[in-house]
Amino acid sequence: MDNAANGPWWFRHTPPLIDKAALRAALRARRRAFAADGPTPPAPPALFLNALRPGVIVASYVPMGGEADPGAFDRAARAAGAVLAWPLVVDRVSPITFHTGAPASDGPFGLRQPAADSAPVAPAIILTPLVGFDPACNRLGQGAGHYDRAFAALPDAMKIGIAWSVQQVARLPRDPWDVALDAIVTETDLFLPGEKL
Repeated sequence: MDNAANGPWWFRHTPPLIDKAALRAALRARRRAFAADGPTPPAPPALFLNALRPGVIVASYVPMGGEADPGAFDRAARAAGAVLAWPLVVDRVSPITFHTGAPASDGPFGLRQPAADSAPVAPAIILTPLVGFDPACNRLGQGAGHYDRAFAALPDAMKIGIAWSVQQVARLPRDPWDVALDAIVTETDLFLPGEKL
């Protein structure tokens, strides 16, 4: 017999639903507050440095809204002779593409991005901003699915999330279209799927 205080058996064994919009709002606020204190940005781990070579294309991003700055990764890529590319967003529903032109144009959602007439490229490594993450390298993004669709189109690319430690949550819900990252780097830790190193 069900106890009213605990709810029916099916309720007790069903994971709680997570309001992703509310979670995004809370994590964005946490990210902005943390970034405002000027923490040291995440440093590139060996798995990234070892993948660099002359001519390899690395997709980076221009941080906004308190996102962790990938500048140290960009500098390491340039020093190794890699080619940097940047995301180009057209609107909320169109897939993002990556371009090697300098991010000198204003794009949608306050993004800095390359000119729309620059040639698209297929990066071998994608440095990825995020709103939240869990230790299994699941990523909570802005909600439009831009990066998940890019990951699906570039399945062999190494996907590295760059974040602040305060963006970690115990567990994120996964939708069928969500793509886990190969690693997440914060200012304090390196996470690989299922384990923290």
